[in-house]
Amino acid sequence: MLALPSRHRSLTLFASVVALQVLLLAFQIKREQQIRLIRVWAVESVAPLGRGAAWITDGIGGFWSNYIGLRHVRQDDEKLRSEMDRLRLRNAELESRAAEADRLAALLGFRQSQADVPMLAARVISASPDAGSRIIFLSRGSRDGIRRDMGVITPEGVVGKVLAVYPDTAQVLLLSDKDSGVGALLANSRTQGPVRGTGEPLLGMEYVSNEVKVQQGEAVLTSGQDRIFPKDLPVGTVVDIKPDHHSPFQQISVKPAAHLDQLEEVLVLLTRQDLAAKKEAEPTSAEPGRPASAPGIVTPANASASQPGNNR
Repeated sequence: MLALPSRHRSLTLFASVVALQVLLLAFQIKREQQIRLIRVWAVESVAPLGRGAAWITDGIGGFWSNYIGLRHVRQDDEKLRSEMDRLRLRNAELESRAAEADRLAALLGFRQSQADVPMLAARVISASPDAGSRIIFLSRGSRDGIRRDMGVITPEGVVGKVLAVYPDTAQVLLLSDKDSGVGALLANSRTQGPVRGTGEPLLGMEYVSNEVKVQQGEAVLTSGQDRIFPKDLPVGTVVDIKPDHHSPFQQISVKPAAHLDQLEEVLVLLTRQDLAAKKEAEPTSAEPGRPASAPGIVTPANASASQPGNNR
């Protein structure tokens, strides 16, 4: 060991003696609650280390707990999102079923109200991929009694006519197709004029004289002259009238009564028999007390004459 100088040795010895005396005094002096001073010093010197260790331990424990908790929150959030997506799909499915039930109820109600008119319900199973044509395919065909040129309707109005028939499906040309048309008349004046498709949502009524008063919102009905549809079925509503100064006829735009872009179920008319009028018939003078037949009602005497094969 290196020898300390005499002066440094004296200071070291002095400091050692002072420290020893302080320690002895600390052992002898007691503070409140009879705790020796040396113990107080020891506790005070160790306490910061304990607090630091506790802070580090709590920090690590809190970080780990928060990390685990955050992972659980994320897992719960993913589960909730998955459940919400599932519920949205289920809700959309239920809404679709409810809408289908409403459509089928309306179709059934219309069919029951016209129980004497032969007609066949069919689902729309596909549509033509050609944007220039307005053609749909039905789930019924020749095996079900469908024939070419039969009329197709919904409870709202005219849809189109059967263009081609196969054993299990039928092709329908919609009223909005450029090659389609229907014999029609204006409900107020009973003026007749064909309604043709334009390839657009609106139809066009032709050959109505400029002298005929046509009102916006006026109903357009079938005239029965095309030998496809019975008389007075809804075709559409007049939405625009323009007099043509270079022609004796007006330009009339008609909004279809049937939702041709939302077809899912339709009715195929198996006969041209007129649909029953929605009013009570009055007794005839020939047979007092017996109600007269409403227009279009099939009776045993004329039932065979109303079939498609007998009126062609």
